[in-house]
Amino acid sequence: MIDDEAAQAVRHWRATAPGAVLLDGFHALKHALRFGAEVRAAVTSDKAAAVELAAGLADDLTEVIADLLVEVEAGTLRDLVPRVHPTRVAALAVRRDRQRNLDELCTRPRPAPVVVLDNPRNLGNVGAVVRLAAGFGATGVVTTGDLDPWHPNAVRAGAGLHYATAVERLPVDALPEGPLYALDPEGADIRALTIPDDALLAFGSERHGISPELRKQATRLVALPMRPQVSSYNLATSVAMALFHWGGPPHPS
Repeated sequence: MIDDEAAQAVRHWRATAPGAVLLDGFHALKHALRFGAEVRAAVTSDKAAAVELAAGLADDLTEVIADLLVEVEAGTLRDLVPRVHPTRVAALAVRRDRQRNLDELCTRPRPAPVVVLDNPRNLGNVGAVVRLAAGFGATGVVTTGDLDPWHPNAVRAGAGLHYATAVERLPVDALPEGPLYALDPEGADIRALTIPDDALLAFGSERHGISPELRKQATRLVALPMRPQVSSYNLATSVAMALFHWGGPPHPS
């Protein structure tokens, strides 16, 4: 009976949730599955709608998602997650292996840059950057400071694409090796530079910029073009501009 299945699913969810990564919404589940996540539990308050969504947006995963999802009451779903995603889907997965991430970040030569977020303060921005990095094929995203880049709010904003790239938190003095290009208004115009594939692209917070500690380590300070009297770009916008420049045709140095 569906009630028995739902009750068992709820018990399993509550036993699995500590230490698991919350995949909040259909798209987070879809991306996590596509990039090899080990999904331990998945629930929805409308399985028919979720399977229909999968058929339209992820036909490669429709059967997998249909097998994983267990339907529970809407009120039960609200009890299991901090806030219900509009797609009414939630799942729990195993966090990507830290050593695997570190190996990918540190192995050289790297085929693409590592994005470094220096002491970011907004989890939504962190997730947006992870999504960008995954889309551009960056080697990974490293954060410094006290925010966990795998926090549920960051994973939600990243639409589950933490599983498509290496995402870790490291101290500034333990960053992967490679030329460090730090974004700073006093730097050289990025349009006149070629960013090497194995570079670290470092971005500070919108308010404070890069830290003095990271600035000392920088191989080069780099600036994005910006109209006078405009104070800053959104963090994810800055990362997108830099990665787009890296991925474009080479520019003379």
